[in-house]
Amino acid sequence: MEKQTSINGGEWLIRPTLAQDVFIPEDFDQEQILIRETCRDFIQQEVFPHLEAIDSMEDPALMPRLLDKAGELGLLGVSVPEAYGGFGKDFNTGMLVAEETGAGHSFAVAISAHTGIGTLPIVLYGNEAQKQAYLPKLASGEWKASYCLTEPNAGSDANSGKTKASLSPDGKTYLLNGQKMWITNAGFADLFIVFAKIDADENLSAFIVEKTYPGIRLNPEEKKMGIKGSSTRQVFFEDCPVPAENLLSERGNGFKIAVNILNIGRIKLSAASIGACKAIVGRSARYANERQQFGRPIAKYGAIRYKLAEQVVRTFACESATYRASQNITDAIEARKAAGMSPQQAELKGVEEFAIECAMMKVHGSETLDYVVDEGVQIFGGMGYSAEAPMDRAYRDARINRIFEGTNEINRLLTVDMMLKRAMKGSLDLMGPAQRVAAELLEIPDFSEPNLQQPLEAFHLYTEKFKKAVLLVAGAAVQKLMMELAKEQEILMDIADMAMETYVAESTLLRVQKLIDRDGIEAHASKIQLLNVLFYDTADRLWLSGKNALCSFGSGDELSMTIMGLKRFTKTAPISPRDARRAIAAEILQKNAYPY
Repeated sequence: MEKQTSINGGEWLIRPTLAQDVFIPEDFDQEQILIRETCRDFIQQEVFPHLEAIDSMEDPALMPRLLDKAGELGLLGVSVPEAYGGFGKDFNTGMLVAEETGAGHSFAVAISAHTGIGTLPIVLYGNEAQKQAYLPKLASGEWKASYCLTEPNAGSDANSGKTKASLSPDGKTYLLNGQKMWITNAGFADLFIVFAKIDADENLSAFIVEKTYPGIRLNPEEKKMGIKGSSTRQVFFEDCPVPAENLLSERGNGFKIAVNILNIGRIKLSAASIGACKAIVGRSARYANERQQFGRPIAKYGAIRYKLAEQVVRTFACESATYRASQNITDAIEARKAAGMSPQQAELKGVEEFAIECAMMKVHGSETLDYVVDEGVQIFGGMGYSAEAPMDRAYRDARINRIFEGTNEINRLLTVDMMLKRAMKGSLDLMGPAQRVAAELLEIPDFSEPNLQQPLEAFHLYTEKFKKAVLLVAGAAVQKLMMELAKEQEILMDIADMAMETYVAESTLLRVQKLIDRDGIEAHASKIQLLNVLFYDTADRLWLSGKNALCSFGSGDELSMTIMGLKRFTKTAPISPRDARRAIAAEILQKNAYPY
């Protein structure tokens, strides 16, 4: 069977995807696996033994030394072109590094800030002189990078920042004045990517600022709930002179730089969350096998097995969707390069194309990690609440991810906003399919049953219905509220949740389908049970979010009809979730680790 033509961002909702056309983590090649092992060994040997020292920050040189060691292994230059001292690997390989270092607590934040928001603006927007000057130092770790966007009154609304840049009369220097806060790596950074408005400009510009420039002052380290070993400071610029050639990209292009870099950061945060989830599942399984109560390991009890199974179901599902989106981005980048676009522009456009998926996966990844670590604390019981046990740090460190890279509320709103804007521009045909779904409500329902000889056929039918549920609710909201919909955040977030849950469920199904097509059903029997649990729960989540949205704006017979349609599209056959979770838990406990 031939590969389908490439899919566009958001198009998964209105177009079927074949299992053979998605990337799954089992597809990583030998080189990528070696990179993964290098990252894993580094975290195990260099980071985990020193977590207490990292968090105490008594040795302020410890984190920079760890970044130096990561640089020696090439981990800081994976996404930097070879011409500037990096490895020049594709987007998906960079995602794999983000996943494997994501288990590293505060170190994960430091390396992510350096390689992502600190380095990528120069990779993607720098001119040749800027790249030659800075990228080799950043790729090797000789210099550490930081990113200065947030201000006391400019968080989610980043373009409202007050930091100013004034060009000198001779045109050679900008003077920066302003305050930035929550700046990761600030305490040891050699280079800052700083966003400021030039004179009376409405939009931000971006500058490359070296720490040796006069007029830079740092506040003491912030005291934080978690990621205590991550350097976080306020940065003040007081008549800081910046050479005019250090303007990054064009004047007024800073907000676009910030948005595009955040898109990359969002999906990489999902990858990092997956790495943390897998580490927590492993700790949870080992503790459950070792901890004795009432004369036997707590792993023998159904309540614990439920928690372990649910940790793995959510992690596996998130991983499936994250790498599906990541490969879509990779393919989009490569297609644009093949068409003659510069590597810089190709990556920017490729990521921008899948900004919807980046926003969804940022939300799903961070909330999956929150769930997994919360249940990890519960499995550990009293020891979970002890600062002497590993769950304390994991629990506190996880919480920031729902705020990083745009809050989850902002990303939910962006998900629907971007979909609707693309629909209005004609690049994503949502209203046609939504109208067909609405018309289907007037037809006699299809009562045909899936072919049970095809074990995944039911899940494919459910996926089609889940997509119809999203289109039904979104289409009804647009038709009823029109331009007012943008103000109805509760409804928008319900629709975003429906879209996200459907995308994740479909991605997981396609991964399992591809594995079964490759290896046979016997090799992946527990993954069928995983799908049973995931789709059983996804249907309920779609029903609740959809009902909440419809009842927020509908009324009368029209509401009754759409509620009936929603119920039809979120109906699944009964299963025994207990038996399914027990089968998954048995595999976790037998392997004493994350099993997949």
